[in-house]
Amino acid sequence: MNYIIISPYFPQNFQNFAHRLAAHGVTVLGIGEEPYDILGADLQGSLTEYYRVQDLNDWEEVKRAVAHLFYKHGPIDRIESHNEHWMELDAALREQFNVLGIQPKDLLSTKLKSEMKKRFRRVGVPVTPGYRIDKEKDLTAAIKAEGFPLIAKPDTGVGAAGTYRLDSQKDVKKFLEEWDHQEPYFVEPFVTSKRIVTYDGLLDRDGNVVFETSYELNIPPFEIATSGKDLYFTVIKEVDPLLSEYGQKALKEFGMKERFFHLEFFKEDDDYLALEYNNRPSGGYSIDTYNYAHSIDLFDQYARIVMGNDFQVSPFEPEYAIYIARYDGVDYAHSHEEILHQFGDNVKIFARVPGAFAPMMGNDFYIINTDQEDNIEKVADFVQERK
Repeated sequence: MNYIIISPYFPQNFQNFAHRLAAHGVTVLGIGEEPYDILGADLQGSLTEYYRVQDLNDWEEVKRAVAHLFYKHGPIDRIESHNEHWMELDAALREQFNVLGIQPKDLLSTKLKSEMKKRFRRVGVPVTPGYRIDKEKDLTAAIKAEGFPLIAKPDTGVGAAGTYRLDSQKDVKKFLEEWDHQEPYFVEPFVTSKRIVTYDGLLDRDGNVVFETSYELNIPPFEIATSGKDLYFTVIKEVDPLLSEYGQKALKEFGMKERFFHLEFFKEDDDYLALEYNNRPSGGYSIDTYNYAHSIDLFDQYARIVMGNDFQVSPFEPEYAIYIARYDGVDYAHSHEEILHQFGDNVKIFARVPGAFAPMMGNDFYIINTDQEDNIEKVADFVQERK
């Protein structure tokens, strides 16, 4: 099997995809912008060939790279980056070279928030009302229908980037002044719930959920920049059956196969409101946090599925795994050494976050396990306590 990874070097933890695929006998081929010498011995050893391009945004250059690898190694079986930023490139290359997987036409329903909402509704997954905003009159109509407060996001946006909260006509004026009127926006009522939970996991070749998990954020993403609070999220032991039901209904509707998924929901009392569906794993070091919570190696399990093998369920009882962010310039009460002394072997990893992810995921992070739900907030408070 010939498997092309787009951007195999970045992010660093995603290098594990190359390592695990190679370990299963896959011919792993890389296309990226970094010089070969930067990749390091481990990644170099997992890649059968690496083709450097000057710019992954240059379609013709990347297309030539794939054509070269095709000519040299034979037909390409998979092209994947697992990265939101390169998802459209992945799909376009698959279409160009007749490679199995998501095609450009398949992305419409997962790229546009307005289309996602239609899919959720179609299968009975609760959502808030939503309105696509192409012109100012569309926003006026949405305000008339729903009133304030509203949340406005780019219809094709990722995460909290470009998000506005509209509480008054003053906010609307500011939004209209800053909006370029070229990129469509999506507006929906502001949800008062502060609880955002995910439904994440892995699909096999037939689209069956072979692994599911969930984490809860301590703060909504769009408040991180303004609240003054530090982010942490907790991978829980067991997924709420209702959340699993909603998630699996949505997955069948979107019809994806052999890939990770990441769905976001607001939790309100005992029910959920769907926010969005993503054809990828959650960003940053989320996969690593799942791995520590479930005593599993999902990079390896993904490689098994690609090779047509069965998913192997972990024999160990899951624990709570907490991803705890710390930020540069903050005077924290407890040193790194004190944290290690306090939590000992429960500290699974401490690492620096790549700069591109730092505003959301912190500059440094810890993953710390606990088997008691009551300990979650205590652990996070200790690590993030400020002087």
